[in-house]
Amino acid sequence: MFSASQSSRAQFLDKARQAREERRELKERERAAVQLQALVRRFLCRCRLQRDIRKEVDDFFGTNESGSSKRSALSVFRIARKLLFVFNPKEDKERFEKLCRCILNSMDVENEPKVWYVSLALSKDLTLLWIKQIKDILWFCCEFLKQLKPDILQDSRLVNLHLTMLVTFTDTSTWKILRGKGETLRPAMNHICANIMGHLNQKGFYSVLQILLTNGLARSRPSLSKGSLTAIFSLALRPVVAAQFSDNLLRSFLIHIMSVPAIMTHLATLTPERLAVIESHDLFRKFILFLSREAQCRDVCVCLEGSHTLCLLGNLVFLGSLNDQVLEEETAHFVGVLIHMLSYCQKYVSQKKSNLTHWHPVLGWFSQTVDYGLNESMPLLTKQLQHLWGVHMIRILFSDVLSKKLLENQEIAQLPAQPVSPQNSLPMKNLFRRAFQKSASVRNILKPVGGKRVDSAEVQKVCSICVLYQTTLTTLTQIRLQILTGLTYLDDLLPKLWAFICELGPQGGLKLFLECLNNDTEESKRLLAMLMLFCDCSRHLITILDDIEVYEEQISFKLEELVTISSFLNSFVFKMIWDGIVENARGETLELFHSVHGWLMVLYERDCRRRFAPDEHWLRKDLKPSVLFQELDKDKKRAQLLLQYIPHVIPHKNRVLLFRNMVTKEKEKLGLVETSSASPHVTHITIRRSRMLEDGYEQLRQLSQNAMKGVIRVKFVNDLGVDEAGIDQDGVFKEFLEEIIKKVFDPALNLFKTTSGDERLYPSPTSYIHENYLQLFEFVGKMLGKAVYEGIVVDVPFASFFLSQLLGHHHSVFYSSVDELPSLDSEFYKNLTSIKRYDGDISDLGLTLSYDEDVMGQLVCHELVPGGKTIPVTNENKISYIHLMAHFRMHTQIKNQTAALISGFRSIIKPEWIRMFSAPELQRLISGDNAEIDLEDLKKHTVYYGGFHGSHRVIIWLWDILANDFSPEERAMFLKFVTSCSRPPLLGFAYLKPPFSIRCVEVSDDQDTGDTLGSVLRGFFTIRKKEPGGRLPTSSTCFNLLKLPNYSKKSILREKLRYAISMNTGFELS
Repeated sequence: MFSASQSSRAQFLDKARQAREERRELKERERAAVQLQALVRRFLCRCRLQRDIRKEVDDFFGTNESGSSKRSALSVFRIARKLLFVFNPKEDKERFEKLCRCILNSMDVENEPKVWYVSLALSKDLTLLWIKQIKDILWFCCEFLKQLKPDILQDSRLVNLHLTMLVTFTDTSTWKILRGKGETLRPAMNHICANIMGHLNQKGFYSVLQILLTNGLARSRPSLSKGSLTAIFSLALRPVVAAQFSDNLLRSFLIHIMSVPAIMTHLATLTPERLAVIESHDLFRKFILFLSREAQCRDVCVCLEGSHTLCLLGNLVFLGSLNDQVLEEETAHFVGVLIHMLSYCQKYVSQKKSNLTHWHPVLGWFSQTVDYGLNESMPLLTKQLQHLWGVHMIRILFSDVLSKKLLENQEIAQLPAQPVSPQNSLPMKNLFRRAFQKSASVRNILKPVGGKRVDSAEVQKVCSICVLYQTTLTTLTQIRLQILTGLTYLDDLLPKLWAFICELGPQGGLKLFLECLNNDTEESKRLLAMLMLFCDCSRHLITILDDIEVYEEQISFKLEELVTISSFLNSFVFKMIWDGIVENARGETLELFHSVHGWLMVLYERDCRRRFAPDEHWLRKDLKPSVLFQELDKDKKRAQLLLQYIPHVIPHKNRVLLFRNMVTKEKEKLGLVETSSASPHVTHITIRRSRMLEDGYEQLRQLSQNAMKGVIRVKFVNDLGVDEAGIDQDGVFKEFLEEIIKKVFDPALNLFKTTSGDERLYPSPTSYIHENYLQLFEFVGKMLGKAVYEGIVVDVPFASFFLSQLLGHHHSVFYSSVDELPSLDSEFYKNLTSIKRYDGDISDLGLTLSYDEDVMGQLVCHELVPGGKTIPVTNENKISYIHLMAHFRMHTQIKNQTAALISGFRSIIKPEWIRMFSAPELQRLISGDNAEIDLEDLKKHTVYYGGFHGSHRVIIWLWDILANDFSPEERAMFLKFVTSCSRPPLLGFAYLKPPFSIRCVEVSDDQDTGDTLGSVLRGFFTIRKKEPGGRLPTSSTCFNLLKLPNYSKKSILREKLRYAISMNTGFELS
């Protein structure tokens, strides 16, 4: 009973609740329906109103054009209010254009104040409304300008329309209402214009102009017309002038207008009158002074980021090139601003590609976002930047340096006679005389003299300029060569900068700069930047000058100046290494070292190729080789660095000793040296004399690297397979090695070819006709390496350019193929350099970027670049053509052969071992010393057999004939006759292996059975079986042995010996 009543009660309450919910939902639906109806009615009403207004506007502008210009300003104002009330940029674009045209037409009407749209500004009731309306109209013009593309014809017309609106209503100069009596109203009207400009600036007026300028100018050809560009620039300048060049407006102008790529160049081309306006307002000076405050400059750079900072920099440099007076007066500020901006960009310049870097055409890999839309304008930006290292600006900035006169000496400089290098094409004594007697007065040799205070204003100014150019070089990485070429264009800049460096400090350059290395002050860094710039530019200059320009014409530097400079650099680099500065060098110090060292090595390699410095010029007298060797044994870092970077400061013979020591140490490490406890592994090979090259190649190319370095015993067999008598104790292997080398380097085999002129060897370009020719070259490299490894000198004269490649110099960034070309073909070099000096139009010669060559009777065309045979050589690309041609002849043609030979050579000789030698020194290491034969040294290290001894009369005659009767050439022939090489060993005859020996012989070689007791006694006591006058001296070059009959007269000995060496008889004829 109780539960049933409860249940009915719950049902009742539930029904009541449901009823309430239904009533509430009904009310909500009714209210929503009312709201929807209201919204729809409002929307339809609004649409109807908008339709009516637009119809009214269309009717207003639809009347005939003849009467439209006569409409009253009030009617235009009212229709404009209505249009702006319903304005939608997409729908009302054309109506807005008509409104703008209508307003502009009203302003052009003569003598009808009621028609002039601007007249409403004078109405007390409408002034504020009119000002608001014109502000809205002008901002809508700006909004449209942001979206328009000036390169589209239709859009370019609209650009002109909207710009005309902005120009007309931001300045009172064209308002007819202010003419005559209306002039009194001008201050008030100007105030209104300033109000309008202020409003536009707040809304982002400069950003609009920046977008428009970038769209129209950031391309290879500008799409903005002269009128448009004039209007935009005038609009940009108005707020700045109106605000009397306030900092805020200057900042906006710099960030938004001056950062547009090459805008100043476009102004100069399209509308030069604007540049006159800039000059009249002295804007360039104001920009520089504004940016000279570090905080403001940093603020501008941070706002712009790297790409646009560079554009601003380009425009400032271009303006500077047009304003000499300001540039001269504000040099310090100008330089400071550029350094700051470049330093900002430099922070983001990266050395390599990564996930965080982007490619920039001027900066290289850049770790900030790059605006790729600017890429089209990069060539123009580069042209602007080129003014910075152009002659005009360099003359202004370096005026203090260039105004100095170099010391003159009325007496002709007399230099000590220089030794003649065999590679020099001109006799050195005549060269120096001609070089230094070109004029009646020759500059004194510049030596560090000192005397100029480093804290003086003049020195600080020059240092700042050098810092600027050094920062430019390290920031604008992709146009570095252009910058260096510009800085070296003036012939007298670098010599005068060197003279300036020599005057610094109390005692002259070197001591001052060495002190700077130990001082971490700003002043020291600036001085070192000056030295670094001098080195970078000078190195670039000497690298691009050919030998005629350096040695005969002496462009920029006199040869005596190069001697002084190289002495300074040599000392500076030595001190940096020996004092431990390089060991811990980082950043700028390391860059300085590489810069100075690079310039030093360019001079050293130039001197190695063709001498300009005196004997022993490169040596350090204060460095004892024994001390260096001790430090090397202790693995001291400074000794290793010295050997790595400037081995030339050590005498050549000491380096050869060091090389031999390195080889000996490796032999000991590999167990290749005979000891009391162990014998080295011996490789035995059997060689047929008639197939020496083939057998040697087949048996040796399979050997491991260590086996090739080890002991190799050779057994010769004849064609019948019968062993030849004789035991190889290195002598037979030496003979085998000499014969192999003689065969492979014979030009008739066509593995190697001789240069025209001095007939030096290099790989033959047509050697590919041999089967497995690359393996053959690798084998030749191993044989050559083995000869050097064992200290066996072989008479193989290599071309200088090929030796440079063997040393790896051709991989250096400073290497110039053109400089090495004379060592390949001096005539070809003369022809190429005549192209460089050709004054007329080089295209008249009909050359292309290709090389035609006669290859085994067929004419083959080699393209120097892809499509080269269709690309003509012009005055613009002729320097590239010369370098391409030289590179092709000396590298491309023989690239594979050279690489194979170097691979074989380096499998025996480690690259770091020979890096301490120059190309001529490497030739001496391979072929012995090119100095005169020291007969006393040879006599001291001679061994006698068969009864001969040092006091024997035949031996006394022999030494006397060699010393007094033979010419140096005949003595060289004698040495070649007995050792197979015309040059003495580098370290003297003590290092000749086996030692030179002379043996008394009684019979011919085929009857010779060796020394017997009887033969020795007969030789000792000069007892002859029979007169040997009809027999010739013979030799066994494998044992460095001279077999000498016991002649009865000195004259017979002289005659027979001269005949034997001239015929080079050796074993063949006795």
